[in-house]
Amino acid sequence: MAKHKLLISSRPMLLHESLPGTKASVLMTRNEVPLLDVAALYGPPSPRRDATDRAITAAAAEFGFMTISGLSGDLPIGAAARHELLRIFALPAGEIRKLWRQKFDPAQANVYRGWFPVQHGDPTYKEGIDMGPDVAYGQAVVRADDVLCEATPLPPERLLPGWQDAVAAYYRALEHTAALLMRSIARGLGLPEASFDAAFKGGISTLRLIRYPQRAEASLAAAGDEIWVTHRGERRHLVGRAHADSGFVTLLAQNGIEWLQARARNGDWLDVPPRDGTLAVNFGKVLDRWTGGRIKATEHRVLGAGRERFSIPFFYEPRPDAVIAPLPIPGVEPFAPFLYGDHLWASTTKFVEYRGLEHLRQPRGVPQAAMVELHASTY
Repeated sequence: MAKHKLLISSRPMLLHESLPGTKASVLMTRNEVPLLDVAALYGPPSPRRDATDRAITAAAAEFGFMTISGLSGDLPIGAAARHELLRIFALPAGEIRKLWRQKFDPAQANVYRGWFPVQHGDPTYKEGIDMGPDVAYGQAVVRADDVLCEATPLPPERLLPGWQDAVAAYYRALEHTAALLMRSIARGLGLPEASFDAAFKGGISTLRLIRYPQRAEASLAAAGDEIWVTHRGERRHLVGRAHADSGFVTLLAQNGIEWLQARARNGDWLDVPPRDGTLAVNFGKVLDRWTGGRIKATEHRVLGAGRERFSIPFFYEPRPDAVIAPLPIPGVEPFAPFLYGDHLWASTTKFVEYRGLEHLRQPRGVPQAAMVELHASTY
């Protein structure tokens, strides 16, 4: 296996590399979130793509967070596309109520997908909807034997004409870009570029639409001291508590409102600029563990901006039955293989929107046949 080098130095300037065939450069410092041009990932092998792989791997290793530009022209992330997706928040309350998950309306059958209303009194102060692969690929990907594979409740076409088509196109485009990023990570780690492909074939990626309402004084008072933080000497309230994502890679489109922040390795909170035409990217705990810490899962949080804020994260996730086992990377500590679905459910039910639902899905465990195959592949 080819050995890999992560381009990290101890100097304040982390990486400054010119990309072949372009005047653009990759610049990363320890006090700002990296901005990377990833246009080369959409093309064939080239020196420029190699340089992009190195830059992504370095940023993922040092920060676990970045902003990417140079995105495919068919990736609908501009203001008009965001506005189209966010039309759902203008539906009447009665129509939104029909999309609620079972936790919030026991009469509903959907457990994992669907709408979550604002949880008053909790530091996490947002509402929105979680949508699965059926929005892009139809009922063929829905399974009745696993809540993680259930259908997504959606508003009828007559209420939001064209909205479901826009959601499907966005889902597929973000899925494609996430797959290219995972291939880039594989190459950057010295692995075959298709190392992660099989796990994500038939995956259960989640597209989430979020609204952070402006928080009223009464709501702030009811939430207590835990929602307050001091940032740059100023007392600010949280609308999204600090956490690291549980999975692999998250692509996030913001609507121009600031105050998404990522925690640097030294503990400082860095602003993630909401640049138009870009996506914020962060990596999750499973990828961190799978790569032996080469790729960092980074904590992030959202501060109140004093006005309404929207975001559209896409969580790129494999099949529930994908086996996560140690990768052939030098120095990676061994760990017991596990199923992604088991990890996902255990992690998800720690969040307020799912808390109390742990009993609705039992761990499946890695099948013996898979363990035998894994054992054989190590010799």
